[in-house]
Amino acid sequence: MSYTVTVVFNLGKVYEIMLHDSDIQAMDAEQARAWLLNEFQELGCVPSSPSGKILLLDMILNVAMEGGEERFEEKGEWAREFSKAVAASLQRPVIKVDVSNFVVG
Repeated sequence: MSYTVTVVFNLGKVYEIMLHDSDIQAMDAEQARAWLLNEFQELGCVPSSPSGKILLLDMILNVAMEGGEERFEEKGEWAREFSKAVAASLQRPVIKVDVSNFVVG
């Protein structure tokens, strides 16, 4: 199976990362969530929920937003790891992380 993770920022800036099963084999859903949570905390993200509970989609959106567009422009290791974590945690072949509208689809 192949995966496409698209991250959209303001002004229509779109970054697409293609992955294959072999890219995410080493990362199960629990490891993916742990990677996202670690980045969420490292980047100083704040939970959207008034109860303070950190939801998976909030983690994905906040990590993309706080990680910054520059990391996706570079198409470096961080952007790839982010995409792997998103694909492994959601297990969908096509994922759109729309930072500008704060939606994952």
